[in-house]
Amino acid sequence: MRVGLMGMAGIVLAAVCALHGNEVATASVPARHARRITANVVVPQSRAFSVDRPQAAPVKITEVLAAVVIEEQVATTTLDVLLANGADARQEAEVLLPVPEGAVVRGFTFQGAASEPTAELLRKEEARRIYDEIVRQVRDPALLEFAGYNLIRSSVFPVEARGTQRVRLTYEQVLPADGKRVDYVLPRSESLAYAVPWKISARIRGKAALSTVYSPSHRIESARDASGALRVGLDEAAARDPGPFRLSYLLGGEGVAASLLAYPDPKGAGGYFLLLAGLPEKSGQEPAIRREVTLVLDRSGSMNGDKMEQVREAAQQIVAGLDAGEYFNLIVYNEGVESFAEAPVAKTKETGAAARAFLQALTPRGGTNIHDALAEALRPKPAEGCLPLVLFLTDGLPTIGQTRESVIRELAAKANPHQRRVFTFGVGVDVNTPLLQRISSETRAASFFVLPKEDVEVKVGQVFQRLKGPALASPELRVVDEHGQPAPGRTLDLLPAKLPDLFEGDQLVLMGRYTGTEPLRFQLSGNFRGAPRTFAFRFDLGHASVKNAYVPRLWASRKIGVLVDAIRQMGADQDPVAPAADPERDPRFKELVDEVVRLSKEFGILTEYTAFLAREGTDLGAEGALRAEAIGNMHARALNTRSGWGSVNQETNLSAQKMQSCMNYGNEFYDQNMNRVAISSVQQVADRTFYQRRGRWVDGEVVGKDGEAKPDLVVKYGSAEFDELVETLARKGRQGALAVGNDVILREELGGEIKNIQVSW
Repeated sequence: MRVGLMGMAGIVLAAVCALHGNEVATASVPARHARRITANVVVPQSRAFSVDRPQAAPVKITEVLAAVVIEEQVATTTLDVLLANGADARQEAEVLLPVPEGAVVRGFTFQGAASEPTAELLRKEEARRIYDEIVRQVRDPALLEFAGYNLIRSSVFPVEARGTQRVRLTYEQVLPADGKRVDYVLPRSESLAYAVPWKISARIRGKAALSTVYSPSHRIESARDASGALRVGLDEAAARDPGPFRLSYLLGGEGVAASLLAYPDPKGAGGYFLLLAGLPEKSGQEPAIRREVTLVLDRSGSMNGDKMEQVREAAQQIVAGLDAGEYFNLIVYNEGVESFAEAPVAKTKETGAAARAFLQALTPRGGTNIHDALAEALRPKPAEGCLPLVLFLTDGLPTIGQTRESVIRELAAKANPHQRRVFTFGVGVDVNTPLLQRISSETRAASFFVLPKEDVEVKVGQVFQRLKGPALASPELRVVDEHGQPAPGRTLDLLPAKLPDLFEGDQLVLMGRYTGTEPLRFQLSGNFRGAPRTFAFRFDLGHASVKNAYVPRLWASRKIGVLVDAIRQMGADQDPVAPAADPERDPRFKELVDEVVRLSKEFGILTEYTAFLAREGTDLGAEGALRAEAIGNMHARALNTRSGWGSVNQETNLSAQKMQSCMNYGNEFYDQNMNRVAISSVQQVADRTFYQRRGRWVDGEVVGKDGEAKPDLVVKYGSAEFDELVETLARKGRQGALAVGNDVILREELGGEIKNIQVSW
């Protein structure tokens, strides 16, 4: 498959070049022909550099617009770079654009362009020479982050005084493929200091069907247009997030398509993997799994007013939104429990009208009997051939009947004979958030929280729309050998441990660790569009690469979320004033906290419980002190805060972390007041973590061993040792470590030995 794709793409690109080869001057320029560096150098993926130091108002990048079109594995990338000149005089500037190997310049224009605008394509050796020249003048190592890339260098152009300029650069490349997966990378700085907003869009199309599109680096939104092409956009909230923009898409087929990205663990045989699986686009002729939806509605006294009206509207919309042949029921509760019907009924015009009348008659009053309402929702036998879903709403704590958290959550785990999926909705903040989360996670579902001033109808409606068209229900994954027999020990720590159902448009992102170097084989089984199916996959680990550094980091983030959730569940039924046991003496609690701290330190993934690791003066080598502070945070927050804003924020953070599928460079999370916070004194670069200590950036592998971070070797910029270090880092995809700051200590191989190296400028 890969050879065919590459061959076709090569023919297409060759044809494009033949047709348009005279439009733009593109060449590899030898060093002896290199022109001088102008006063302003603009690198859209990094920053603008003022080479003329006395200059008061350098040219600045205000925004970058990236439009990508991928057709038959050929990607055309167009960058619109918006510049501003704050000076009172016209200024010279030029654009340097690091690009992947094999990129070809297709166009270069700007406002008020000269008669023959040109752009040169420089090989990585010449690019490195230019980087060195600029770094030497501005004393800023940021450009060395792109050592190892080719470079497009534009012609010189003026930017008018107090004016703006729009530069457009277009290049093409043939994308690499691994089986059915095709990968695209747009180089960008990993530095947290880079804050230029980007707008990125992509359109992917081809003759082959497309299964799914995924970004491990940034939050994206995707949809199919009328032609079947995939349209992708960078989430607006991620406009200022740093890091290379990565995009992968899977070619589809008649069943589930899957691919595997692997990172070899340098500490031993094995590594980490990310399994991406997608569904084929549904045709109108295919069978579907029908849904049975049970709405469980809180009608206690606290639901009076707008909340009750919104719940009525949400319930009516959901019933109206069911397809013909699907089933529903309504259960309402306060201190008692009442049902619209003894068992779910088929949606018809008559049952829909009866449901509306039932909802209009509801009057909020009384207490909150969550236990009995949940038991009633789980009891009936589902309609034949339907996927049973429950939407469970509550706006308060359990106050009537069985109120113990541990008993109610056990109900979901052990008294659910028909495997109903229970999606929970906490309305407001006076709810037991870990209880609602546990009910949903035990049943292959998810929990949601409707905050004050949010509309219940809108939130519930959004979730229901995501549950349209069940395509793969009750999925199970097995790791097997070449004979299809179980292969115990080949994988560890699979996350999520219980696979969710996949609906139309969903994708599966599974992470874990692997042992050995032999190919990994998986069998994915489930109810596929109404019939039992098993899909077999074989993945060669020879493609494992340290450049897939996001894989272990994403796995570690999910693992931390799972560990913290286990601590949260230990707090069930505890008296916050007089807890039943001292957590510091509980070996289970200590073990969980120790593992959270270890993973947080190693991978630079900080949470509200471990943010203190980034604090100046924290000795990362003092394990006892770190454990004590983490235990204090976990005890006060994770164990004993069960409701209110401080509990909602924890469940919101944990839900995102346990299913995290893209990078969180800034370690952003919600604090106990639901304010978004970020940590800037820790930077994640490739597979390394750097902590700010005493005005310098120190590799986590160094600072964890010695709080003073003493180097074994000082390497000066421009020396032969420095050149060797840059080449070593570029080969491993770690050259971004040089861009975190002017004073950095890192642990790396040099001269055949691994050393703690301080880079001196």
